[in-house]
Amino acid sequence: MPRRGYDERPVMATQNETIQVTGIRCERCVNRLAAALRGHDGLDVANANLMGQVMLQFDDAKTSRDELVATMGKAGFHEAQLV
Repeated sequence: MPRRGYDERPVMATQNETIQVTGIRCERCVNRLAAALRGHDGLDVANANLMGQVMLQFDDAKTSRDELVATMGKAGFHEAQLV
């Protein structure tokens, strides 16, 4: 059950994540990633740069980090494994 504010409306549980992904090599790749994420329920903001950093802001009551990573993976962008 979501927390409730003073006016009894549910309070969104907004999460901010920065994920390093592989596969971004050019501006066209950034646009492809944006198209893959566009319309994802619960995703409020997504920004990617040419270094493969994807900054996400999402409502974790509607979606999850794992769902967003899976969506990016289907488009060919995979989370980089840290060594």
